[in-house]
Parts: sequence; C-alpha cells; structure tokens
Amino acid sequence: MANAASGMAVHDECKLKFMELKAKRTYRFIVFKIEEKQKQVIVEKVGEPSESHDDFAASLPASECRYAVFDYDFVTEENCQKSRIFFIAWSPDTARVRSKMIYASSKDRFKRELDGIQVELQATDPTEMDLDVFKSRAN
Repeated sequence: MANAASGMAVHDECKLKFMELKAKRTYRFIVFKIEEKQKQVIVEKVGEPSESHDDFAASLPASECRYAVFDYDFVTEENCQKSRIFFIAWSPDTARVRSKMIYASSKDRFKRELDGIQVELQATDPTEMDLDVFKSRAN
C-alpha cells in the first residue's frame, strides 16, 4: 500500500482497477472513497463498459466527497474514435468541511498513483462535470 502525503494510504486495488480500466478497458468508470477510520483510499464502485455518463454521475453521492476516473470515448472532427481518461475530484458544497480538507490534501498524491490520467476536473456540483464539460475538455 502506498502512503499519501496526508497520511492516507492507497489500497492496491485502486491501482489494479485503474490499470484494468486503462489497459483493458474493463470499466467505464471507478469511484474511489477515503475510509477515514482506516486512513486509506479504497474502490467504492466500478462501472461496466456499457454504463453511461449518467450512470457515472448518479454514482457520486450528493453530499460526500469522492475521487473518480472516467474513460470518456468521443469522435474527433476528423471522424477518429478516441478516448481520454478523466480524473474527477468531486467535492460538493454540501460535504463536511473536514471531508473536503482531507480529499483536497490527499488528491495530488493519490492522482500520482494512477499513472495515465489525461484530464483533471474539479467539481462541486453536477453541472461542473456534465457531458458538455467532458466534450470541451477532451480535445
């Protein structure tokens, strides 16, 4: 287990699932949660390749922070099929201040554990990570 700067460990499953998403495209998205009692980042949920952006958005709690990665497929203006791996730091305004601080202080270290992230998004409400935001940031 890796040790984050804030004292947060990163469970090995986080890196394994991310590698499967990146290399094998086994998942559409992964939602990560910080277990405060164990002081570690764990995998909370994985989304199957058939799941959509709506399924992803619905899997993030309305009033709790999370990290997530999303494998976004799109077609370029030249009609090429491409994909980008997004890292989302979900920190809703309604989350506890302590939780927001823990997620903010652990983010960079956790992100470094996931080699291959192409785009980062900070989101405090669902409109900041809707499909249009993904489309505009993917190119």
